[in-house]
Amino acid sequence: MTYDYDVIVIGSGPGGEGAAMQAAKAGKRVAVVDDFPLVGGNATHRATIPSKALRQAIQQMEDTRDFRRVDYPALLQSAASVIGQQVELRRSFYERNGVPVLHGWASFTDPHTLAIKAPSGLIHTSTAAGFVIATGARPYHPPDVDFSHPRILDSDSVLRLNVTPRSMTIYGAGVVGCEYASIFRGLRIKVNLVNTRDRLLAFLDDEIVDALSYHLRENGVLIRHNEEYERVEANDEGVTLYLKSNKQIHSDYLLWANGRTGNSDNMGLEEIDLKRDSRGNIVVNQNYQSAQPHIYAVGDVVGYPSLASAAYDQGRFAAQHLVYGKSDELLVKYIPTGIYTIPEISSVGLTERELTEAKVPYEVGHSLFRSLARAQISGRTVGMLKLLFHRETLAILGVHCFGSQASEIVHIGQAILAQKGEANTLMYFINTTFNYPTMAEAYRVAALNGLNRVRGRSTSHE
Repeated sequence: MTYDYDVIVIGSGPGGEGAAMQAAKAGKRVAVVDDFPLVGGNATHRATIPSKALRQAIQQMEDTRDFRRVDYPALLQSAASVIGQQVELRRSFYERNGVPVLHGWASFTDPHTLAIKAPSGLIHTSTAAGFVIATGARPYHPPDVDFSHPRILDSDSVLRLNVTPRSMTIYGAGVVGCEYASIFRGLRIKVNLVNTRDRLLAFLDDEIVDALSYHLRENGVLIRHNEEYERVEANDEGVTLYLKSNKQIHSDYLLWANGRTGNSDNMGLEEIDLKRDSRGNIVVNQNYQSAQPHIYAVGDVVGYPSLASAAYDQGRFAAQHLVYGKSDELLVKYIPTGIYTIPEISSVGLTERELTEAKVPYEVGHSLFRSLARAQISGRTVGMLKLLFHRETLAILGVHCFGSQASEIVHIGQAILAQKGEANTLMYFINTTFNYPTMAEAYRVAALNGLNRVRGRSTSHE
């Protein structure tokens, strides 16, 4: 059978872009379908780029202590220019590689045919030998919360807020909730952070989480753990969150940040027997194949790890498998986590809790940023680098960082963690000459601190 395309990719976010570029470079006829008028997906328009640009603007205000123009809508506009630059860049990728972008809503009519409904309402069909679904995810909406009310927001609609609130309640203290707690508190907005669990970001190392919790509280964020909502009531004056513990929290706005749902509905997946879980995530195997072997799914629509960085690689690997029948590459074992709170957090590898449960003999090396010349020069002295390593082999087991540039600093540790044998030891950091003054020097300080713990010596670096 002759198809219109070899590969159709649905969605132009990181996963879709990775798949489309990989297939195009292999000489395949590729098209991308997206219902949004501009390429880039959620990462560019609704999540990663706008929230991080907003966070950066607030970080700069904090650095200069300039809060005379605390205007949330104006800060959103500063993010718009970054989004525009990213859209133009991503659009050029498709043009240079001869990949047409078909704008409209895609739904399967059979395993090899898409009906694409254009914004004008016209519907046309396109066929392909293979497909990659990269439609992302959206904020989870419980049915008893009225998200049509202008004072009840999610992580999408908060980016369209046209006023500067006096107070904000954030329900959900995961990555999104903690990031926005930092953002709004940086604007001197009163913030209530309601956590459904007993601690923040439980997947992180306990010491790093404790540092974040302390910093948020020191900056005035009121954190409530182990709470569940009973109902939400909103009116023209504000929102009241009623908790099952009989607490009531009133604020100008409520930001719901508790969970996400895969964008897999209204795509005709039931018609072609594609399996999904209770959160709308498409079920795939290790090669990102769905129940239909020629239909792949990548990125947030398949769930974990739900990272833009990982989605791009998933798209590339899926396209390799689709084109060649195999992929020699898989996601790395330890994917770095970047959390853009103020200060930010990044980690890769195992935590103390995981090592303790596995009964691994490990030791810890610390470097406090307040002792680093570069941190003192920049004035960003809050934070630390923490290395976890095997007491006997000195192999690096985990790298955890809290503070300015954490998401950049972690990659040095990631590179060593990924090495085999003797290349992955604490001695690399001790025997390597780092530029001075730099934040990277934290690795040498932490490594010496850890080695002296193993040898039972005191050190001026502790």
